[in-house]
Amino acid sequence: MIGVLGGSFDPVHYGHLRCALEISSALQLQQVRFIPGGIPPHREVPTANSDQRIAMLELALANTEIFVVDDSEIRREGVSYMVTTLESLTAETGETPICLLLGMDAFAGLPSWHEWQRLFELAHIVVMQRPGAGRDFESVLQNEVVSRQAEDLQELQASHAGRILFCGVSQLDISSSAIRKMLSEGISPRYLLPDGVLEYIHSNRIYI
Repeated sequence: MIGVLGGSFDPVHYGHLRCALEISSALQLQQVRFIPGGIPPHREVPTANSDQRIAMLELALANTEIFVVDDSEIRREGVSYMVTTLESLTAETGETPICLLLGMDAFAGLPSWHEWQRLFELAHIVVMQRPGAGRDFESVLQNEVVSRQAEDLQELQASHAGRILFCGVSQLDISSSAIRKMLSEGISPRYLLPDGVLEYIHSNRIYI
């Protein structure tokens, strides 16, 4: 199985990396693709440009063989819809199952996504659940959870797509927005993100 982790990665930080590592181990993933968004439909345009976000990801992922940068959304024209990304990835990977990795907040907002119910035709959805996180979903999403929830890895592996698995991850209260704010205020965010990424930010005067 292949994991897909989308986001602005503006910048990438240890919250992204640690969750991806824990999920890749728990689900025995062959690969995790970090896919920085091009034109995001649900959030503000990133502060760092596309080349800078890719460069920061490449620095962050350099020492983890199964982590790779996928720039397909950035290269594609128009708004970055995950359903389009998964369609392209499915055509590329063939019979290899895909697991879309989402945080709890992103999963709760799934009904607002473009053609969101088609995601289940293309991938499993793995929800990265931090300790104490609740499961308060609107009814249309709760119905999907009831009908699709897998209890363990074996249930996920038994089908090609369409299951939902809640998977616990460590609580790391780190956000890209907080890091950007710290940098803009002259506060060091060291140890919240890889040193190579921080050095790149300072060298290119991003967020400063």
